[in-house]
Amino acid sequence: MNHDCAGHNNQTLDDALAEIKLEKTISDFTYKIIVLSGKGGVGKSTTAANIAMSLALSGRSVGLLDIDFHGPSIPRLMGMENKKAEARDGSLIPLSYGEKLKVMSLGLLLQDERQAVIWRGPMKMGAIKQLLQDVEWGKLDYLIVDCPPGTGDEPLSIVQLLKNPTGAVVVTQPQELSLADVRRSISFCAQLNLPVLGVLENMSGFICPHCGETVDIFKSGGGEKLAQAMQVPFLGKIPIDPTIVQAGDNGEPFIYFYAKTETAAIFNRITAELQDRIEKQDDVKKV
Repeated sequence: MNHDCAGHNNQTLDDALAEIKLEKTISDFTYKIIVLSGKGGVGKSTTAANIAMSLALSGRSVGLLDIDFHGPSIPRLMGMENKKAEARDGSLIPLSYGEKLKVMSLGLLLQDERQAVIWRGPMKMGAIKQLLQDVEWGKLDYLIVDCPPGTGDEPLSIVQLLKNPTGAVVVTQPQELSLADVRRSISFCAQLNLPVLGVLENMSGFICPHCGETVDIFKSGGGEKLAQAMQVPFLGKIPIDPTIVQAGDNGEPFIYFYAKTETAAIFNRITAELQDRIEKQDDVKKV
């Protein structure tokens, strides 16, 4: 056998073993939820982090995977900005938040969080594959994936790699500019046969901390109308709450540190309904 053939055979074997490892890893995730948004700045990462935390607080085993390589927000939102994931026996060890939540992000692997990541599509696909198969996730009830905005390489790659994700949560703001992008996100899901678990309308009204009156700074109800028009579930509205911004800047998961606020109650209610719907549908399939 010449050296070229030997090298090719070794590469083929390595690829096959990697594929088996990836399938084994994914088989340990009961439900896989992808959090999408058509544009940036709508609170997608905050939504992903709080859904993951809410599920963990309800007793579920949860993994939170951040695949926004160009602007990873999860480390800061989870208070892990100055921490680094470690390697052990050829695997990456995710950081833990309490007993039920594991977190992994490229931001936890970079030596300098200010470092710019300049990658094309194939490199992103390879990196996402590694963040799945080379991380010691263990058995999870839920994997929550925070995607970058839009419908580019990262969302496409994660849908393909997870094979049959449970579905997507699409985050929007109420104004028309955001809603146009959400239509594209829902169309993206339809083309990939990815179920839309629901649309969540973020920054929907501002509740005055002094008088309790709600002011619709960015309008309200646009996400709900869009969900009805496109015949997908509507999950609910999250109001503008300065405490969410403060929590994010301080690296404090909002619903953990501000559990008694009305906004945290809304987040928990939305997550509980989402969880109930997913798990009941699964029970129906098993019958």
